Amino acid sequence: MSENHHRMTRQRKMILDTLKNMDTHPTADEVYDIVRRHIPHISLGTVYRNLDVLSEMGIILRLDYGGGQRRFDGNPDRHLHLKCLECGAVIDIPREKAGDIDLGDDTGEEYEILDYSLHFVGLCGKCNRNRSKTS
Repeated sequence: MSENHHRMTRQRKMILDTLKNMDTHPTADEVYDIVRRHIPHISLGTVYRNLDVLSEMGIILRLDYGGGQRRFDGNPDRHLHLKCLECGAVIDIPREKAGDIDLGDDTGEEYEILDYSLHFVGLCGKCNRNRSKTS
């Protein structure tokens, strides 16, 4: 058994391998289109369920920025994303691009931050270049 008592089934392994071999952040539908080339009888519901399980296991990231379909990332390590306002792509951005992020030193509150989620909204390189050409 794997972490959280979930077995690594053939379908789950194929979905994971597909994500790990992509440098984009696909939707479940995009993962389904690729996986069914290898497992023709897999259903879209199975892909959705397995993406959720892999996310719960901490093996992949589920990216939910609202206003559209969730995207998934085969790299579960903490890193930053930018969502393009023009084309909707989600891309990894280097940590140094974010500058210094201060969560506050002492607010007087007795709380403990256990996790956080941070993403940026802007233009990917392609859309930014296209916008510059038309200006």
